Amino acid sequence: MNIFRLAGDMTHLASVLVLLLKIHTIKSCAGVSLKTQELYALVFATRYLDIFTDFISLYNTVMKLIFLGSSFSIVWYIRRHKIVRRSYDKDQDTFRHYFLVLPCLLLALVINEKFTFREVMWAFSLYLEAVAILPQLVLLQRTRNIDNLTGQYVFLLGAYRALYILNWIYRYFTEPHFVHWITWIAGLVQTLLYADFFYYYFESWKNNVKLQLPA
Repeated sequence: MNIFRLAGDMTHLASVLVLLLKIHTIKSCAGVSLKTQELYALVFATRYLDIFTDFISLYNTVMKLIFLGSSFSIVWYIRRHKIVRRSYDKDQDTFRHYFLVLPCLLLALVINEKFTFREVMWAFSLYLEAVAILPQLVLLQRTRNIDNLTGQYVFLLGAYRALYILNWIYRYFTEPHFVHWITWIAGLVQTLLYADFFYYYFESWKNNVKLQLPA
């Protein structure tokens, strides 16, 4: 554990709390992509297969439970909650997210650290997380009406991954034999996908105007 890893985890946790705050308090999921949330639920379900078999630390287990529980809760809210689901923009959230799943699975079967079920699923979760934000970014470009909480949610998600890159750099120079190419490349791709959003987010903040993405 180091300051960059802890900051990354707390930023990731903050992004989830911001989204849950919006959905639970305002009873609205406007501007939120169900497709992205379903992909994240699949990411955590396949990544944390060891949650009941391998104990690393209480912190690690609690964080896994939080991300698993929150991701499936968000999907339930958007799909099933009688009030929240009315605000879901199904006509705009049309990204065919299942087209992302199969390529990521095939890539995981070919490129993994060890050809076992758990390691293949781990690699699959990394590849899928790298592109899971795409439906959300497309939805924001289509609607262009981005409320503050949704904007903060996406920003915090991108910031979490950027902080994790700093964590990997720190560990590379302080820990012997710390090399994880799959994690690094997937994380870099994921961060680059946020570059355009970051630019417009900081521009809106600097100019004190409402955040809008170009169509």
